[in-house]
Amino acid sequence: MWFRRRVEDEDRTLPYEPAEEPPPRRRRVARVAIWIAKVLAAYYVLCLVLLVAYRWVPPPATGVQVQRRIEAWTSDSPYRQRRVYKPMSAMSRHLPRAVVAAEDGRFWTHFGFDWVEMRQAKRDAEQGGRMRGASTITQQLMKNLFGCACRNPVRKLYDLALTPAAELILGKRRILELYLNNVEWGDGVFGAEAAARLHYGVGARELSRTQSAGLAALLPNPHRRTPANTRGYTREILRRMQVRGW
Repeated sequence: MWFRRRVEDEDRTLPYEPAEEPPPRRRRVARVAIWIAKVLAAYYVLCLVLLVAYRWVPPPATGVQVQRRIEAWTSDSPYRQRRVYKPMSAMSRHLPRAVVAAEDGRFWTHFGFDWVEMRQAKRDAEQGGRMRGASTITQQLMKNLFGCACRNPVRKLYDLALTPAAELILGKRRILELYLNNVEWGDGVFGAEAAARLHYGVGARELSRTQSAGLAALLPNPHRRTPANTRGYTREILRRMQVRGW
C-alpha cells in the first residue's frame, strides 16, 4: 500500500503535456475544405429540388444563359437573347427525332450514360484519333441547366452526379423537352422555337424533316455553324433518321 501511494503521488507531480495541435495553416486549410464541401453539397441538394420543380414548370433561366449575359456585360458587347418556350407537343415531330439521331442515338435505351459510345470514343483516342465527347442529352441538359459552357472538373462532376437523378425525376420525354427548349442554337438563341424562327422563318411546329435535321446539325458548335455550312452533316442526320424508320 505504501508503495502504491508513493507511485500515485509521483504521477501527480509529473508535468501535464497537452496533445499536440495541428499547425494553424493546416487548421485553416481543413476549415476551408469543410466549408467548400458543405457549399457543394448544398448546391447539389438545391439542384435536386429544382429538378423536381422542372418536371412541371420551365426553368426561368439556366446556368449557360446567365453565363452568356455575364460575358456580354464584361465585354461591353451588344447582346440580345432570343428564347421562346414551347412544349414538345407544339413542335414538329421531326425535330426531336433529328436531335436524338444527331446527339444521342441511344437516348431512349440508356440510363443517362452511353457506355458504348464512351468506350468507342476512348478507343478512337487511343488509336490517335481526335478526342471527342460522348456525353448524352441528359448530361448536356445538366450542363445547360446548372453548369456553364466551359471545361471544368467540378462542373463535370456535377453533370455525372445529377444525370441519374434527372433520369429518375424527369423521365425521358421531359428531359428531351427541356433540352430542346434550353440548349443553345446560336448567339443568344435558346430553344427550338427561337432557332426555327431565326434560321427558317417558321415556328418549330412547321419545321420539315430536312429543316429539323438542319437545326440538329448546328448543335455541336452553334456559334459557328449555320444550316448553309452544315449540309453534309444534315444529310448524315437524315440518313440516321431513315435507318431508324423516322
